Amino acid sequence: MRKLFLTLGYSGLSPKAPGTIGSIVALALGLLLLNYISITTLFLLALLISAFAVKQIDIYEKEVGVHDGSEIVIDELAGMWIALGIANATSDNYIIAGLAFIYFRLFDIWKPSIIGKIDRDVKGGWGVMGDDIVAGLFAGLCTSMTYFLLLKYSIL
Repeated sequence: MRKLFLTLGYSGLSPKAPGTIGSIVALALGLLLLNYISITTLFLLALLISAFAVKQIDIYEKEVGVHDGSEIVIDELAGMWIALGIANATSDNYIIAGLAFIYFRLFDIWKPSIIGKIDRDVKGGWGVMGDDIVAGLFAGLCTSMTYFLLLKYSIL
C-alpha cells in the first residue's frame, strides 16, 4: 500500500521520465478533483498529503536503502497541486493548467536557487518533498504572473 501511494498509483514505475509521468497524473487528478472541491481544498490536500508522505518516505527509504528513488512521485503531486492552488486554477482553465505544468517541471528539473539547495542538503522525507513543494510555490507564482500578463496584453 505504501508503494502504491508513493508511486502515485504506480505511475512512478514508468521506465521513462517517471517524474513527468507522475506530474501528468497529478495534474489530471487535480483537474478532476476541481470539479468537486474548491481550489483551496485542493491546496490544503496537497499540504496534508505532503505531511503524510514525509513519514512514509522515511520508512520506504529505510526499507529500500535509497534516498529519493525515481519511483517516488508523490512529491510531484504535492508540487503540482500547490502550483494549481497558488495560480487559482479551475477544472476548465487549461491555459493555467498547462502553464503550471510547464513551470513546475522546469523548476523541478532545473532546481534553481533554494530548490537545488533543499534537494542537495536535506535528507529523508523532507528532502524528497521539500524541493517539489518549493518548486510548486515558484511555479504557482510564475503561472499567476504569466496568466496576468497574457490577459493584460489581450493575448488571451
